[in-house]
Amino acid sequence: MTDLVLKPTPLQDKRHELVLASGSAIRRIVLTNAGLAFSVMPSSVDETELKEAGQREGWSPATVALRLAEAKALAVDVPDAFIIGADQMLSCNGVLFDKPKDRQAARHHLCSLRGQTHILHTAVVVCRNGAVLWQHVSEPRLTMRLFSDAFLEAYLAEEGEHCLASVGAYRIEGPGAHLFERIEGDHTAILGLPLLPLLSALREMSVILS
Repeated sequence: MTDLVLKPTPLQDKRHELVLASGSAIRRIVLTNAGLAFSVMPSSVDETELKEAGQREGWSPATVALRLAEAKALAVDVPDAFIIGADQMLSCNGVLFDKPKDRQAARHHLCSLRGQTHILHTAVVVCRNGAVLWQHVSEPRLTMRLFSDAFLEAYLAEEGEHCLASVGAYRIEGPGAHLFERIEGDHTAILGLPLLPLLSALREMSVILS
């Protein structure tokens, strides 16, 4: 799948092709709002295999996120293009959380995170011609409030299938904002793509003007 989003702005060197190796709608919005032109080419990486390898090897959540982001970017083969890969892991009190498989799993995740502070380990990499040029991990901290069971059920009913699309079973850019009492860190990292570090790296690579 290839989807050209918009024409390069004067901020971007049109000689350099930029590709987002993710089907995430919110990551696409983050890049689009920054005025970047890019193609969208989601990669078909077996995330389960990498996560299981991470468990066997004792990788940190940040390392798992980085390996997944790298694998996604390296799986996209566009010669000379700058490929952006990204991924997230969520940890809370030493426990890792993945995307919930169904509403019951979403309910369980939210009950476990209620009243607790968790970390989103958000990794982004830039690859070109099969090599990793740059990598970064942001780790915002989010504290959920002690919401009632009645609120939880109303929230799950309101969000429906959207609960299953993100780690933690929430969209901070949507009704998920009601779950929180405090957020510390980069908002774009919470959305899944740490924008300012990425823009800095793209300037260093002359993809955008410095």
